[in-house]
Amino acid sequence: MSEQEYRLTQLGQDSRLPASPDEAELERVPNPHADTDYLVRFTQPEFTSICPVTGQPDFAHLVIDFIPDKWLVESKSLKLYLGSFRNHGAFHEDCTVRIGKDLVTLLSPRWLRIGGYWYPRGGMPIDVFWQTGPAPEGVWIPEQGVPPYRGRG
Repeated sequence: MSEQEYRLTQLGQDSRLPASPDEAELERVPNPHADTDYLVRFTQPEFTSICPVTGQPDFAHLVIDFIPDKWLVESKSLKLYLGSFRNHGAFHEDCTVRIGKDLVTLLSPRWLRIGGYWYPRGGMPIDVFWQTGPAPEGVWIPEQGVPPYRGRG
């Protein structure tokens, strides 16, 4: 797909939730401000996947920050992609890092980071963080704003 060519198959269409991340199709659109460094943030506070051992649901609050280059992710395709993990069996680390890597493959951003703030499993929360490297200088990158898990205490 060249810089001028892209096709959107989901935006404006009835779209079913893909059965798995492998079946999901992330789509991209040209960045109209590719000459400017700026931060894009997607927050998914109700992410779910399945424990690959027990089959029980796992829940997370995901925060995805990226500095685009030539491409932006089309948000409906991202919602469907993230929703496709609902019945996908994978550990927290695998889900979080895979999402980051899939977005990097699609977008080739100048910088990307993902924070996966997972709710407790077996009484212990697991937070997973991944990024592509140092962020470019001069870009305001706010904290992700997700407090550490405190339970009832």
